[in-house]
Amino acid sequence: MEEGHPDIGAMSFEDALRALEQVVRRLESGEARLDESIALYEQGEKLRAHCQARLDAAQARIEKIVAGADGKPTGTVPFDADA
Repeated sequence: MEEGHPDIGAMSFEDALRALEQVVRRLESGEARLDESIALYEQGEKLRAHCQARLDAAQARIEKIVAGADGKPTGTVPFDADA
């Protein structure tokens, strides 16, 4: 990967997943030197954690879908709401 890594926290799930796939391909190729492999692994772990956090947030939001009296969804509640 390039020296100037993008801000992982600002990446979309899809962008982080693509970057993680690039890290995995690079590591699996066996072409990276030891120091580069360690840096790639660290970067990959950060990307994996970011993807997992985004998935967890999406799941929590889905679980908070508000149903009306007829049982049909009427909207959503932010996943960090206390409702």
